[in-house]
Amino acid sequence: MTVAVSANEGGRGAATRDAVAAQPFFQRRTVQDAVWIGSLTLLVTLGSLLLLFPVYFMIVTSLKTQGGAFLLPMKWLPGIQYVPQWENFPEALRFMKWQTAYTNTMIVAILSMAGDVVSAVLVAYGFARFRSPGKDLLFGLVLSTLMVPQIVRLVPEYLGFSRLGMSNTFWPLILPAWFGSAYNIFLLRQFFTTIPIEMDQSAQIDGAGPMRILWDVLLPQIRPALAVVLIGAFTFNWNDFFRPLIYINSPSLRTAALSLSSFQAVYGGTPFHLLMAASLVNIIPLVILFFTLQRYFIQGIVVTGVKG
Repeated sequence: MTVAVSANEGGRGAATRDAVAAQPFFQRRTVQDAVWIGSLTLLVTLGSLLLLFPVYFMIVTSLKTQGGAFLLPMKWLPGIQYVPQWENFPEALRFMKWQTAYTNTMIVAILSMAGDVVSAVLVAYGFARFRSPGKDLLFGLVLSTLMVPQIVRLVPEYLGFSRLGMSNTFWPLILPAWFGSAYNIFLLRQFFTTIPIEMDQSAQIDGAGPMRILWDVLLPQIRPALAVVLIGAFTFNWNDFFRPLIYINSPSLRTAALSLSSFQAVYGGTPFHLLMAASLVNIIPLVILFFTLQRYFIQGIVVTGVKG
C-alpha cells in the first residue's frame, strides 16, 4: 500500500513538472512574479531618483564657491570635479543668524502642532461619539471651510489681530491652530468611527468618563492618524513663509523661512551656494521627524486609503 501511494505521488509530481515545463517560459507563474516585482522595483527606483534629484542639486551647489555655482557645464561630483567648500555651511548659518531663526521657528512649529493635534482630537471625538441636534449640519459647515481660500481670510484675520495688538508677535502664527483644522478634524473623525462603540460602552460600565475613554481607549488605536496630523502640522508651520511675512516685522522674531529670504539680493547678487547650504540645514528637523514616526505615518496613510 505504501509503495502504491508513493508511486501515485511520484506520478502526480512528474505530471506537474511536465505541465510546467510545457508552458512557455514567460507564462510560468514564478517568472511572471519575478518580472512584475523587477518592473515595480525599477519604476520605484527611477521615481525615487527623480524626487531626490533636487536634494542632490542642493548638496552639489552648497559645496561650490559663489562663482562655481554658475559655471556651465555644471559639475556634479564634489571631491572629483571640484574641491568641496565645507565652510559654506557655518558661513550660511552665521549670515541667517540661525540661533534666533531656528529658536523662533521651533517655538511656532511646536505650539502650532500641539494646537492642531489637541483641537482636532477634541472636535473629532465630539462629532464621532456624541449625539446632538444639528451635529451633521455643523460637521458639514466645518468641511465647507475647506473651500474658502486662505487669501480670502487674510484681510479679516490681519485686521482682527492688529486691533488686538498682536501684530509683530507669534500669536497670529499660533492661535489659529488651536481653533482646529477642517482636514484634520475630518481625518480623525473617520478614524474614530471605525472603532466599535461597544468599546466605549464597556469602558463606561467600568466607570470611565468621556475623557478617560478618549485617553485610554480611543487614542491608542488612532496613533497612525495622530502621526499624520502631527507630521503635517509641524511641516506646514516649519516651512510657512506667507504668514510670518505678513505678521512679523522685527528681525529678532524672524522664522527660518524668512531668514532664508534674506539671502536674496538684487541685480543677480544672490549667494546661491550659501542659500543652498542654509536650505539643507533647514530640512534636517523635518527629515528627523519623518523617520522617527515613519512607521505610524505610512500606516496612517494606508489605513486612510483603505477605510476612506
